[in-house]
Amino acid sequence: MKATHQENQSLVLIVDDEAFNRQQLRLLLEQSGYRVAQAKDGTEAINVFQQLRPELVLLDTILPDMKGFECCAKLLSIDSTKYTSVLMITELEDTELIERVFLAGAMDYVTKPINWQVLRQRVRRLIEQSQLHQKLLAANEKLQRLATLVTIDFLTQVANRRRFEEYIDQKWRRMAREQQPLSLILLDVDFFKSYNDTYGHQAGDRALREIAKAIKDVVQRPADLVARYGGEEFALVLPNTGALGATGVAQRISFAIQRLAIPHIDSQVSSHVTLSAGLATIIPEPGSNFDEIIAAADKALYQAKAAGRDCFKHNNRLMDMKCNMRASVSQILMAG
Repeated sequence: MKATHQENQSLVLIVDDEAFNRQQLRLLLEQSGYRVAQAKDGTEAINVFQQLRPELVLLDTILPDMKGFECCAKLLSIDSTKYTSVLMITELEDTELIERVFLAGAMDYVTKPINWQVLRQRVRRLIEQSQLHQKLLAANEKLQRLATLVTIDFLTQVANRRRFEEYIDQKWRRMAREQQPLSLILLDVDFFKSYNDTYGHQAGDRALREIAKAIKDVVQRPADLVARYGGEEFALVLPNTGALGATGVAQRISFAIQRLAIPHIDSQVSSHVTLSAGLATIIPEPGSNFDEIIAAADKALYQAKAAGRDCFKHNNRLMDMKCNMRASVSQILMAG
């Protein structure tokens, strides 16, 4: 029988305490084009399995150091990302024994004395099944990577506008059901066009990457989302976050950007890159649209720019913040 290249790449592990049985099985498998590894007991089988990760294990139910069923379960628990079929070899064919075979995780069985033609066909089928499963796993991983790429901004490696809109829609609906606050912060890099004109677009890209990383380092909660909203604009979605919490996040981001100290000689408010920010906090009404909070945060951002930039404003329907990003939370509250 002429072996295919695919079969030549397949490794079968034989686990049997009888050397004669292992020899017969090895000859059959090698004649069929498979590579073969051997183990004489369960402990050795586990060690060999961990080193070689075969596509198929031929496992006798009777081993000197542990039951074949126990060995089968241990083998299949070693690596959930690697699909391996187990074909068990049993002395008898009774209902209780066969049930134990499948409960242990084996995919099939053969009984002694072995019908070699039956064994050959079952080995081929299980090898093909194992290879197909591995291809499906690889394809699924590729799809997941592609799905991630579709939702990530290539330059800054934060969520892109598409992901932002999907996420804020989800959280808006959830906060409406739970009647909890949702906060949104829109951030804009001050005088970024003049920065690009002075330092060049490559420097501008580097600055955006540094700013995005600084924002991500501040926003640590898994439920919060940092996204690139547009050219030099970023957006933060903060579920279950009130006005005071959103204010604290905006302040910490301001301090983080100050620490970056990115030079900006053409800025009209500072010798370094700064941000303006608009905050909005809303408890959504059921059936309403998230456009409401975007409009509120955008209005607050416009107010921050009109007030001189390098500052933030909270939507004045909820609270009107002092335009000083370096102020402490207590100072902001005292200013009322």
